[in-house]
Amino acid sequence: MTKKNKDIKIQLKDVCKSFGDNHVLCGASLDIHKGESVVIIGGSGTGKSVLLKSILGLIVPDSGTILVDGEDVTKLPIHKRDGIMQKFGMLFQGGALFDSLPVWENVAFGLLQNHAMPRKEAYGVAVEKLRSVGLGERVAKLYPAELSGGMQKRVSLARAIATDPEIIFFDEPTTGLDPIMADVINDLIVKATKELGATTLTITHDMASARKIADDVAMIYDGKIIWRGDAEGIENSGNAYVEQFIHGSANGPIAIAV
Repeated sequence: MTKKNKDIKIQLKDVCKSFGDNHVLCGASLDIHKGESVVIIGGSGTGKSVLLKSILGLIVPDSGTILVDGEDVTKLPIHKRDGIMQKFGMLFQGGALFDSLPVWENVAFGLLQNHAMPRKEAYGVAVEKLRSVGLGERVAKLYPAELSGGMQKRVSLARAIATDPEIIFFDEPTTGLDPIMADVINDLIVKATKELGATTLTITHDMASARKIADDVAMIYDGKIIWRGDAEGIENSGNAYVEQFIHGSANGPIAIAV
């Protein structure tokens, strides 16, 4: 099946968001198809996080539409938002694990809170998800402070997939990891999302991560998506902004304030 014939899972149309005089999103548009892995790249302050938070409903855009399975989430009343939110899984940049809860309760948090799953059953699911990211049952009863950074990231990934979500968001998934552990996390992301058949959206500035996990890469600059293409073809994008970014060059059209 060609991409153009796939169902569109997430669609952003001319999304704008300003904070005072700071115009962060200025007509951002993006289609993400069912089962597709899209990575958004771009420098700090270009609007990646605001775009992601707008889809999640944590930020309300000033204008534009954001459709999830055809529903405009910017106009959903609060009582209908829960149904949309249960489609989502999220791996936060810093992990965002609850220090006061053992690992298994962190992983099963959504199952216990939103799905009202019995604790014994939720524990079994948590252990299963931990095993899927390479962690044994012994880790389940430890606390986040007892884990290394790489193990915490794996636990965060296990939590993101615990409810078998249709859509998973990854916010800078390899930040703070050494190159080897970052590659391990990238491999686990690819494995987990393929097994679920999930649609994924990742924001990152790590090009090694983007190349490994993306079907398509989109670049955001000046509040807009300025380029989108196949991850394998990014080296030949023909876009001066993309070329400067992926090669980390100080010279090019992207102006850096010094």
